[in-house]
Amino acid sequence: MLWINDTLAIADWELSESFTRSQGPGGQNVNKVSTAVELRFEAERSPHLAPAVKARLKRLAGRKWTLDGAIVIRAEETRSQVRNRELARERLAEMIRAALVAPKRRVATKPTSGSQRRRLKAKTERGEVKALRGKVGDDE
Repeated sequence: MLWINDTLAIADWELSESFTRSQGPGGQNVNKVSTAVELRFEAERSPHLAPAVKARLKRLAGRKWTLDGAIVIRAEETRSQVRNRELARERLAEMIRAALVAPKRRVATKPTSGSQRRRLKAKTERGEVKALRGKVGDDE
């Protein structure tokens, strides 16, 4: 079980892990040991997530969201497979926590009459300044 918060947990059958050889530094260890972790979460089929949460999660995941509705997270920062597993699971949990928070609805407001007056006054002053920039005429 992967606990997201006090009320939400992801079942083990929804998660699958595969291990590959990692890139980057590590000497001979890189060529011998499969330390990189690819965590796959079947988000679209998950019964634990509400449809609204799934939609926000899809938007948050971006390119990590596959065509069949899974999220693929790859972790290869450390030389330890156990630590990379923890990092991948924590990244998934953070992404789901972010998707659980519903964005606030924007309340439309009208500009105040004072702000409208100030804006129009500034526009007329600016227009007068620009009008003075024209060619100087011969007034003889």
